[in-house]
Amino acid sequence: MSEVPVRVTDACTGCGVCVEVCPFGAIDMVEGRAVINEACRACGQCVDACPVGAIEMREAEAVDLSEYRGVMVYAEQRDGKVHPVSYELLGLAHELAAQLSEPVHAVIVGSDVRDGAEELVKRGADKVFLYEDPALAEFRDDPYTDVLARCCREEKPSIFLIGATSLGRSLGPRVAAKLRTGLTADCTFLDIDPETGLLRQTRPAYGGNIMATIITPRSRPQMATVRYKMFPEAEKVDSPEGVVVERTVDMSSVRDRVRVLGFDEAKEQISISEADLIVSGGLGMGDPDGFKLIGELAAALGAAVGASRPTVDEGWIDYRHQVGLSGRTVRPQVYVACGISGAIQHQAGMKTSDVIIAVNKDPEAPIFKISSLGVVGDLYEVVPRLIEKIMEQRGDA
Repeated sequence: MSEVPVRVTDACTGCGVCVEVCPFGAIDMVEGRAVINEACRACGQCVDACPVGAIEMREAEAVDLSEYRGVMVYAEQRDGKVHPVSYELLGLAHELAAQLSEPVHAVIVGSDVRDGAEELVKRGADKVFLYEDPALAEFRDDPYTDVLARCCREEKPSIFLIGATSLGRSLGPRVAAKLRTGLTADCTFLDIDPETGLLRQTRPAYGGNIMATIITPRSRPQMATVRYKMFPEAEKVDSPEGVVVERTVDMSSVRDRVRVLGFDEAKEQISISEADLIVSGGLGMGDPDGFKLIGELAAALGAAVGASRPTVDEGWIDYRHQVGLSGRTVRPQVYVACGISGAIQHQAGMKTSDVIIAVNKDPEAPIFKISSLGVVGDLYEVVPRLIEKIMEQRGDA
């Protein structure tokens, strides 16, 4: 068990007040004495509440920053197939490492994932740390967290990047807590400060209304989860020189409190995160019935349905369709924006699309400034005619 940031002294009387006030369930009573467990987040409520002053904060251990070097990427995988976000992170890692003159490493955890490790080498990783065991075939927070934390302690990367997928958003904070370092979640931009060499981690804050840039000056590694579809994938190199480093996993020493009984994939026709074509609707539709028309156009194109944040806030459509800083970042070949004005928060989630087509009655709408093709008109006139033309082309008219 790693050292927690709060400790109980011999003055503890076992009154239990600290157990009652702890918001994280991080205090257990063992043989009449309070014991702090790894759920502790160092909020200090128990310190203030203890009537005898028996709980105190530990002094943070000084970290020798010079010992940490390299940019490491967690290569997420499912059923042995590396998630595309891992290749995006690898491309980003190359850019950051070049500014620091440091190597690029990756770590992959699972069962039968050697092919994935080799692919990471082909895309330019200097070293890929491979942790394979049949017991790691299914993702669980506990063992994956332990393995990644162990890898970071041994290899000491200065930067550690994880994809901001549903899995990565669960894993990242746990690894950071074990390593006693900071984590900036859901980043949309990363770069190196030329004066300090620190990683500048930029992410939306306050519902996407501002962009916050965060640094980690006193602990290592500098950790961030990074949004999917924000950066280009690392390309394959002609003569890869990287190596796969196999690491053994002693499962008896790894905490594992969950048993996976089965896996049912979510029934979603087309995910906006993966779609090559997206048709999105905004408040300019006037009412929620507008999404019926958006759905018809999407069906005609074989596209996914997206939405602006205001329509989700109004309850017109589910959050899983939301595009933007506070929703999902997408990068389709074609993005059709219907009745969307194009606020900066929405643009940040789709402006890297290959082709952007906008339909809006307001000729001054910001969306037209980033559009490849713009139609100034009523979407209820334009979209039905567009559907008609598509059906004619397909021979379904």
